[in-house]
Amino acid sequence: MSEAFIQKDISYLHIKSWQDLNPNLRVGFTTRNGGYSKGSFQSLNMGLHVSDDYDDCLNNRQQLANKIEFPLNDWVSGEQIHSNQVKEIGIPDKGKGAVSYQDALKGIDGMITNQAGILCTAFFADCVPLFFFDPVSNYIGIAHAGWKGSVNRIAEKMVLKLQHSGVDIANLLVAIGPCISEESYEVDEHVISHIPNELAEKTAVKTKHHHYLLDLKQLNVEILLQCGILRNNIEVTNFCTLRDESLFFSHRRDKGKTGRMLGYIGYKP
Repeated sequence: MSEAFIQKDISYLHIKSWQDLNPNLRVGFTTRNGGYSKGSFQSLNMGLHVSDDYDDCLNNRQQLANKIEFPLNDWVSGEQIHSNQVKEIGIPDKGKGAVSYQDALKGIDGMITNQAGILCTAFFADCVPLFFFDPVSNYIGIAHAGWKGSVNRIAEKMVLKLQHSGVDIANLLVAIGPCISEESYEVDEHVISHIPNELAEKTAVKTKHHHYLLDLKQLNVEILLQCGILRNNIEVTNFCTLRDESLFFSHRRDKGKTGRMLGYIGYKP
């Protein structure tokens, strides 16, 4: 399978094929490299909600803003509480979560918009980034899907929200970005018990008593297919945040003391 996420710079990957469809689109995922943070967060930590130096993190964000030519005060982020809640955002939301975690949009893990001049952002360190793009209606979106968000079908909530806004799902493109891969993600019976049997059979492999390897990427693919998304319209990255240590932070590999990558999508004004 070809890789949708192409490294553009030491600091980020982008979905070139989508940007080729619309030159004003900016969509990508940061690496851990090329920033200002130190210690466990070295060097391009983008998360203000971890115990990194505030100024270092803000400098990291500002550097990316300059590189992708999207001002920091136009960024929007959600609180990310591992929910399945999705919000349509607009111009009044610009800047929320951009320089302070405290004013991020409360209680959401996904957002959509069709308005230019807004960069939808989310933060990751093993969880699944879900990117959405309809080149016909110009609706876009991003969701943060850990195991809780995945089993609670935030992917479906995103599709339903987009459909409610007028998107024809026959046109909807979805990309699943860098996250932890099946071979690196062992979970217990508690996690698997939240997944319907027909999905668990396709996405989990039993390894030992009450433990499984769970493929979060494929779980989200299966949910998207159930929603009617065309398989040819779903791109799945080959990257693994735990395995590809030189490129990405990993909450599991780094035992919780680590930085965050940023997923982003938006139209330049």
